[in-house]
Amino acid sequence: MRWTLKPKPAEEKIKHLAQVLNVEEFIATLLIQRGIETFEDAKHFFRPSLDDLHDPYLMKDMDKAVERIEKAIANQENILVFGDYDVDGTTAVSLVSSYLRTYYPNVATYIPDRYAEGYGVSYKGIDFADDNGFSLIIALDCGIKSIDHVAYAKERNIDFIICDHHRPGAFLPEAIAVLDPKREDCEYPYDELCGCGVGFKLIQALGTNRNQTIDDLVLYLDLVATAIAADIVPMTGENRVLAYFGLQVINEEPRPGIKALVHQVKKKTLDITDVVFIIAPRINAAGRIKHGNHAVELLTEFDFEQAQQFASEIEQYNSDRKDLDKQITKEALLQITENQEEKNFTSVVFQEDWHKGVIGIVASRLIETYYRPTLVFTKSGDKYAASARSVKGFDVYNALEACSDHLEQFGGHMYAAGMTLTAENYINFKNAFEKIVQETIQPDQLTPEITIDAEINFDDISPKLIRILKQFEPFGPLNMTPVFFTKKIKDTGYAKTLGAEDEHLKLFVKQNNSEGLTAIGFGLGNKKELTGNQKEFDAVYCIDENEWNDKVSIQLRLKDIK
Repeated sequence: MRWTLKPKPAEEKIKHLAQVLNVEEFIATLLIQRGIETFEDAKHFFRPSLDDLHDPYLMKDMDKAVERIEKAIANQENILVFGDYDVDGTTAVSLVSSYLRTYYPNVATYIPDRYAEGYGVSYKGIDFADDNGFSLIIALDCGIKSIDHVAYAKERNIDFIICDHHRPGAFLPEAIAVLDPKREDCEYPYDELCGCGVGFKLIQALGTNRNQTIDDLVLYLDLVATAIAADIVPMTGENRVLAYFGLQVINEEPRPGIKALVHQVKKKTLDITDVVFIIAPRINAAGRIKHGNHAVELLTEFDFEQAQQFASEIEQYNSDRKDLDKQITKEALLQITENQEEKNFTSVVFQEDWHKGVIGIVASRLIETYYRPTLVFTKSGDKYAASARSVKGFDVYNALEACSDHLEQFGGHMYAAGMTLTAENYINFKNAFEKIVQETIQPDQLTPEITIDAEINFDDISPKLIRILKQFEPFGPLNMTPVFFTKKIKDTGYAKTLGAEDEHLKLFVKQNNSEGLTAIGFGLGNKKELTGNQKEFDAVYCIDENEWNDKVSIQLRLKDIK
């Protein structure tokens, strides 16, 4: 691990912000590192308000989208709400379909089958719409590159409204409306919304025709917060406001489907990390193991008992998913060593019987062992399909674009993407991808980095500090949980390893004469010997509150020790 201390902002900036906010300079430093430099910035940061949300009509084509939906309702047309099978897609479909159904019955949903249809808008989905008399498809979290699909639908007198957040290609589909804040000709003030976020802006715009205010739409924010957390979009601007109020809905009055998922894990209050690790994987498991429809059924169910039934089925899918990803990761690691590819700049592996639903998770797991851009391929029909994951600072989407001659199709983001190719192109692509990464990746991007916000002493850790840090929530990209660094600490002799394979480390640590603190290091079990015999060591950590038997105590979550 590389430990990198964030550069300290200019002294006068720190002093000024500390003074206007009446906080310690240390807190002012953390805020400036997050782009908060004025009293006004801090007000928006510490006191998120629904009034800070932008007018949805600032989004290019929003007026056209609303006009077409209102026309469909006036003419009693059938509307099909279509979305991807991941968390962002299924929450977006659940949100838009359940909103429309509050005042219009002729609305159905469609989630493509991960295996039979693959990612995004599908011909099979359009044929379903044609066979069943749908004249309008609203595509969510997909469609920005579906030029041929939209043309195919047009030939069948089916109109498209696209709500996407992925990067557009050179041309846009000829849809009635294309809502995507990443369009170059879109002047919407915030372009980091997730797919469900774009769906929320659509219902916000539709709501204006029904004299609804933002307060009438808050009940949908549990879905939006879940999508923001799962899709790992920046926790800034509108995303932070939507996530903040969405978390309140999740904790106070969630829809029956989310309540049923939370009910199973028996946790009183969820933060954004819990949404990422508890709610999102379970919603995702439906599309990975069975079908994304199961997630939409769960998230649109009004009866709690029925929702509990759906949730217990999804719990089983999640359990199956864990077993599969563990097994496939083992096989993929073996393949890398057998092919003597440990020293490559990329990990590209393929096995035709690997489960397509978990290859993205496996790619992330491989990065834990070999820290480099990673692609995991499996067979999908007569093609090879892959999930790509990247490392900090390296744009895997651009790398795929550079090798796109070998690909049938691809799409995604800087850190995660998907693609398909023909079997005969696999080796050529694998070599081209290795070459382009070798030529463009920076050497330090091949070593995992811990970015440290500030160096502190244990004496600085107080209940007051915890209270202030809690107001930094919800955390996420560009507003990550603060990471601290402390020198010369000692374990008091309680060091032990935990877990089935002794993979975790638990310590009781002190610095000089400070009060002792419990520290837990997940995956750091192999570093226990660094802490023995009262030896001093340095630590990088986050500060958590630990709840046990209704008692709350401060705990350090270790990220690394040296």
